[in-house]
Amino acid sequence: MRRAFFAATVFFSLAATGQPVLAAEAPYIDDRSDAEAVIRSLYSAINRQEFARAWDYFGDTKPAKDFDAFVKGYDGTDKVEVKTGGVSEDGAAGSIYYNVPVAIRATAKDGAEHVFAGCYTLRQINASIQEPPFRSIFIDKGALKPAKADFEDAVPESCGDGPSPPKKDAALEQAKKAFAATYGDQCDKEMPDGDPLGEPDAYSLRYKDAGAASDEPERETRLFRFFCSMAAYNESAVYYIADDVSGVRPLQFASPELDIHYENDNSEGKVEAINVIGFETDDQLVNSEYDDATKTISSLNKWRGVGDASSAGTYLFRHGNFSLVQYDVDASYDGEINPETVVDYNTAP
Repeated sequence: MRRAFFAATVFFSLAATGQPVLAAEAPYIDDRSDAEAVIRSLYSAINRQEFARAWDYFGDTKPAKDFDAFVKGYDGTDKVEVKTGGVSEDGAAGSIYYNVPVAIRATAKDGAEHVFAGCYTLRQINASIQEPPFRSIFIDKGALKPAKADFEDAVPESCGDGPSPPKKDAALEQAKKAFAATYGDQCDKEMPDGDPLGEPDAYSLRYKDAGAASDEPERETRLFRFFCSMAAYNESAVYYIADDVSGVRPLQFASPELDIHYENDNSEGKVEAINVIGFETDDQLVNSEYDDATKTISSLNKWRGVGDASSAGTYLFRHGNFSLVQYDVDASYDGEINPETVVDYNTAP
């Protein structure tokens, strides 16, 4: 292992970890929107042998005496993995400094693994006082040392002099990333009142498996509700759940496929019959909410603004998942609210 030194502060050089042979397999990440993203982008560049990009994430204090030395330092490593912890920040005149706890696992071409941990400090200069060329968030300094802990446990609890930042909610972060990736272009960019999208509603549901002994511990499932969009009288939401078996996954909601018969085939007339001819799934629920007291998610889809025609579903949490137990339909546009239950698993046979 080789080490490079910054001017007055000793830093563990990323060069000491080497770089992967199959660089094309590493994902391309170039995200300078926050401090953690810059660190992940740095290691993306290293793993892809894009050394000029890696070099550019640093400010005036570079990780080696010159660029050639920086590149030469990556001769012996197959890949580098990175984990980050909770980011803390400090304000200064015209800048914000971010402290990022980091652990890396460097795998050599001969298979040997080495774990290092420490902190990076990144600087964000107030954009309003900058002049060209603009400088985005950059790495100001950093120091990584060999770690005694395994890679999964090696990330420092905190960096800098400030209080330890709260630990990240891993399931929540995964759900947020999954929602952004799938629905980022489909859902609204802000709340109906114009405020930015906030955090999803989060719930913890505890239960025991069917047939579990009384002394067996409870299991936990997390539920996350994301606002998606608002129309004239209907609001849609997307749900994710997370557990220790399946990880984070989107919820799909069963809904009956309906065959509705109106008198004289007039949809404004009397309803003669509502038949369930199959089931579909929806990835969004309309006008929905979760009730922790009953462990149910309910939805109400208004077919028109006055609400006299609608469909409503009730989904009960049991055995670690949500099941459709009741579905009501009001198919008549008569100015009256008179739903008919077409699916009922609440009533014993």
